[in-house]
Amino acid sequence: MEIYETEEEQVAALKDWWKANGSSVISGVVGAVVIVGGWNFWQSYQTDKMSQASTAYEQLITASAAGKADSVDAIASKLTTNFDSTAYSAYALLFQAKAKVEAQDLSAAKELLQQAVSAASDIEIKHVARTRLIRVLLANNEFEQGLQAIADVDQSALGGFSGVYEELKGDLYVAMARVGEARTAYQAALKAGQGSPLLQFKLDDLTASDSIDG
Repeated sequence: MEIYETEEEQVAALKDWWKANGSSVISGVVGAVVIVGGWNFWQSYQTDKMSQASTAYEQLITASAAGKADSVDAIASKLTTNFDSTAYSAYALLFQAKAKVEAQDLSAAKELLQQAVSAASDIEIKHVARTRLIRVLLANNEFEQGLQAIADVDQSALGGFSGVYEELKGDLYVAMARVGEARTAYQAALKAGQGSPLLQFKLDDLTASDSIDG
């Protein structure tokens, strides 16, 4: 508005301005209240949802530690169904797969771990799921599938898992009696410095086997 000389002119101008713009101002205020209220409701909903997921996850850990496979299945299914957009879903699949391995149900464990690899948004969880899947494939004599699972890994996102994959590759090659390739993989794992405490023993066993054969 312009600058007016008298108070009466200012009041009149304000009345005219309100007639022209009052409805849009009210709509704007109401809209702002709705947006803020909606955002607060969404924040509260998300907080409550994560609290429920956290509680269910704690129950899952307890059931897993107690060896209650049925409870693990039920709670894990709840997490993957109701909280599929959270990290708890991938963790639930890992616990569920662990229970299946303990029950010697490798086929079910394989399927669950494949789901975890696909579902995990966190790169480290994805690596954990994939390395466990490779161990299941090894135990199930699916050696080529295990090697393929390693080949499918994004080499630019290995993080601290480079040595783990190399050691697993060595394990698969040993099972396939491809000793030279196994040795190369174990040596690469040692160089990466991230293998298991048994890695050096595995490499030594290959060396001892070569000496006996020679």
